[in-house]
Amino acid sequence: MTAEQKKKLERKLWDIANELRGKMSADEFRDYILGFIFYKYLSEKMYLYANKILEQDGIEYLSIDETSADGEAYLVAVRTEAVAELGYMLKPSELFSRLAKSGQNGEFILDDLTKVMNNIEQSTLGTESEQDFDKLFEDLDLTSTKLGRSENQKNELIAKVIVHLDMIDFELENIEGDVLGDAYEYLIGQFASGAGKKAGEFYTPSQVSTILAKIVTMGKDRIKNVYDPTCGSGSLLLRVERELAKDAKPMFYGQELNRTTFNLARMNMLLHDVHYRRFDIRQENTLTHPAKEHTHLKFEAIVANPPFSAKWSANQIFESDDRFSQYGRLAPRSKADFAFVQHMIHHLDENGTMAIILPHGVLFRGAAEGHIRRYLIEDRNYLDAVIGLPANIFYGTSIPTCILVFKKCRENPDDILFIDASGDEHFEKAKNKNALRKKDIAAIVEAYSAREFKDKFSYVAPMSEVAENDFNLNIPRYVDTFEPEPEVDLNAVTDALAKINVDTHAIDERIKGYCKELGIEAPL
Repeated sequence: MTAEQKKKLERKLWDIANELRGKMSADEFRDYILGFIFYKYLSEKMYLYANKILEQDGIEYLSIDETSADGEAYLVAVRTEAVAELGYMLKPSELFSRLAKSGQNGEFILDDLTKVMNNIEQSTLGTESEQDFDKLFEDLDLTSTKLGRSENQKNELIAKVIVHLDMIDFELENIEGDVLGDAYEYLIGQFASGAGKKAGEFYTPSQVSTILAKIVTMGKDRIKNVYDPTCGSGSLLLRVERELAKDAKPMFYGQELNRTTFNLARMNMLLHDVHYRRFDIRQENTLTHPAKEHTHLKFEAIVANPPFSAKWSANQIFESDDRFSQYGRLAPRSKADFAFVQHMIHHLDENGTMAIILPHGVLFRGAAEGHIRRYLIEDRNYLDAVIGLPANIFYGTSIPTCILVFKKCRENPDDILFIDASGDEHFEKAKNKNALRKKDIAAIVEAYSAREFKDKFSYVAPMSEVAENDFNLNIPRYVDTFEPEPEVDLNAVTDALAKINVDTHAIDERIKGYCKELGIEAPL
C-alpha cells in the first residue's frame, strides 16, 4: 500500500467515525468506532485462519452449514485450533461481513451484534486468552439513547457505520506493512486531538513516543521485554517495538487505571498483530495496587507518560514497600511524580533503560521530592539524562515537560547529560498545539547518543557541578540559552536624537505660522 493509499484509508475511517460524531462526544464515539473496527479485524482474521485450516478439505468457511452434523464437526475442529492460535472463535454467521449484509438489507442487527460481542468473550473462557478478552466490548453500549431515540434509529445508524466499514479492505494478508495498525493509531491520535483534558489519559503524541522508544532501545536490535506502568492505549509500548529488528518479538507488560482505556490498550495490541501470549496488560492503580503478576519481574526497557502531578495516597504503609522503602521518604500526597519514578526504578533490570515524561517541577521542587532526587543521583547514581521539551505539546495541558532517563549500570557514571529542546527553533507551532518535527526528534536523539557539549542545546555536567547546585536539575542552570542584546551604537543614537530635535523645531515654527493666520494663540 502506497503512502497516498494509506492516507486515503485513514481519511475514510475518520469519515465513517464522523457518522457518529454529531450524536456524542469525541471520547464516546471513539469507543464505538474503534470497537467496530476491532470486531471487523477479528472477523477477517478468523475468516483467513479458518480457510487455511479447511483448505485441505476444499471447504470455504462461509459455506459451512452450522445446523448440519458435518458443519458442527468442522466448527469444533476449527474452534480448537482458532482458540489456541488466535485466542477466540467466531462462527461463519457471526462474521462482520454477514452482519453488514443483513444491515444493508434493512434487517434489525442490534440484537445479533450484542450476541456476537458476548460470544467472542465466551469463546475464551477457561483458555489462556481469557484475561485478554474479558469484557473487551463492554464500552459498546448499543442501548444508548445517544445512538437514537428509538431502536430503529439506533439500528439504522449502527448498520450504516458497519456497512461502510465492510467496504474497506484492511489488507490483513499484507505481511509487509501494518496497514490497519497504523490506521488505528491515526484514529487514536485524531480522537485525542478532540478530547481535551481526557486525551492525556490515553495518548502520548507520536513524536514524543518516538524519542522515548529510540532512547530505551539505543544500541539494541532486540530486547526481551518492555513495560509501561501507565500504558493508556498501549501506543507507547508498541512504538518501542518499531525501533527493533523486524523479527524481534519482545513481551509487552502494562498497567492502566481507566477501564475504558485498558480495553483500548488490549484492542490496540491485538490489532497490531501482537499475539495474546505476548502481552500482559492489567487494570488497576499502579501505585497503590501494582499487578501481582508483575511483582517480581524486571524489565529491559521501561517507558511511561504518567498523569502529571497526580494525587496518590502516600499512606505510611508504603514506607515498608520494597519500591519505596530504601528512599526514606515517600513522594508527597499531592504530587505522585516521584512515586512513579520509584515504582519504575524498582522494576528496571540491571541492563535496562528507563525513560519517563514528567513536569518540570520534579527538577527543582524541594522537601520529600528533593530528598528522593538527591538519593537517586548521589546514592544510587541512576540518572543518566534530563531532556527539556517545548511547552504545549501534550493533549490536556500546556505546561513544559521533560524526559528523565535512568539506568542502573550507566556507561557514563561521572556526569549527567542535559538537553534543552524547549526553544522556539526546536519545534513547530501548529494550530493550537506545538509539534516536534522529524529534525527536532533527530536532534534530541543524536544529542543523547553523542553526549557532548553543543552551544545553547546540550551540556554534560560533572557530578561535582550537580552537587554544587544542591542536586537542583533545573535545565537553565546547566544549558546556557541566553541571547545577548545587540550592541547599541551611541553615536548613531545621538545623531538620531539631534535630527529629531531639528525636525521638531521646524514643525513648531509651522504650527506658529498657522495659528497666526487663524488669529489664535500658538500652543506652548
